[in-house]
Amino acid sequence: MSGNAPPTVRIQALRNSMQPTERRVADAILDAPDEVVELTAQQLADRAGVARSSVVRACQTFGFRGYPQLRVALAAELGSGAPAVTDHGGGVLGRLRTAIDRAAAALPASTSLLDAEGLERARDAVVGAGRLLVVANGLSSPIASDLAMRLTAAGRPAEVIADAIAQQISARQLGARDVCVVVSGSGANEASLRAASAAARGGAAVIAITSFAASPLVDLATHALVIAPAGTSFRDELEHTSRAAHALFVEAFVDEVASRMPDAGGAVRAQVLEILSDNLGEAALDR
Repeated sequence: MSGNAPPTVRIQALRNSMQPTERRVADAILDAPDEVVELTAQQLADRAGVARSSVVRACQTFGFRGYPQLRVALAAELGSGAPAVTDHGGGVLGRLRTAIDRAAAALPASTSLLDAEGLERARDAVVGAGRLLVVANGLSSPIASDLAMRLTAAGRPAEVIADAIAQQISARQLGARDVCVVVSGSGANEASLRAASAAARGGAAVIAITSFAASPLVDLATHALVIAPAGTSFRDELEHTSRAAHALFVEAFVDEVASRMPDAGGAVRAQVLEILSDNLGEAALDR
């Protein structure tokens, strides 16, 4: 995990893998970081209902030597001037604007868990793959479909399969020259994990696009691309599940892939534009 990630982003990304007492410390911090930064380790322990030693262990799990280092990092994050989410009031339009502001406020931190070398290795694996299979289930399925379509349109053919059993069958036929990209926000979707495991058994590289740095999918992956969760707390992530950051990442990642295959990509883009032009013409005639 990148050491440049703000502490709340680190904590959120690791939360799913923590022990229950550490998770209580994490939730106490995420629910009110502006209050926690003023607390002593004992006061935080009392608030979370755990022993002081659990606070220290939790801080070490977050990647800090202890609680003082966490407080300093938290103070720096709070002082960075992150934009507050404006409440635009009631009504459909007001609630819609508030939701968009919430997603926009989280986007700057969405790439803070990525490291440049890991991202380059994943990109190069996609560019050089023989077969490229993109897998997802549940809420991540539209992201996988978008990724496969964009890659194919950029000249890097990619397969996407909707049925969970068919995903596993196709993944098991991948070999050492192939790549399976698995999109799962939680990193714990059982059907996606089975497909990832099937791909790995055949020797294929597995690229995980997920929101949590510690998960069963990350454990299986050759390359883990962790997009920071959009929620400011675990409860917020559950109530306002967003894939906006994943969608933007997919667009930028495909552009990077296309930049590494300019000859094939240029020819395919010309073909795509021709097809789009033909279809737009037919649609215009139908009106």
